[in-house]
Amino acid sequence: MTTGYEPEHIRPVERPVEDESIGHLMSEVLQDVSKLFRQEVALAKAELKEEASKAGKAGGMLAGAGFAGYMVAVLLSLALVFALDAVMPLGWAAVIVAVLWAIVGGVLYSVGRKRMKDVDPVPRQTVETLREDAQWVRDQRN
Repeated sequence: MTTGYEPEHIRPVERPVEDESIGHLMSEVLQDVSKLFRQEVALAKAELKEEASKAGKAGGMLAGAGFAGYMVAVLLSLALVFALDAVMPLGWAAVIVAVLWAIVGGVLYSVGRKRMKDVDPVPRQTVETLREDAQWVRDQRN
């Protein structure tokens, strides 16, 4: 039977299912399982790469915040200490400036830490598809 879209000399081979041997069927199943496993590994790699990228970006932000905080602390601390020196002893001016920069550093740390908590090291999509695949295999055996 042709669909009208294929040449008449090309027809699907219709074989009864009984003609296929158990060995051939098992070989096909093993090939399918192998292909599925490779696909799952590729998916896991992609998910882990994405999460590692998020972690790298968050780590870079933390490092950048630390360096920027350090530079700001050094330069503005000196300027503020000398400005406060006009109204109080130099030592107390330095303590006040140090406390201010400790607060800034704490805020930067907490923001970076919050972003780091958003990184998920578990490849959730892969775990879910593996569960679905395992259920499919169980259903096929029954």
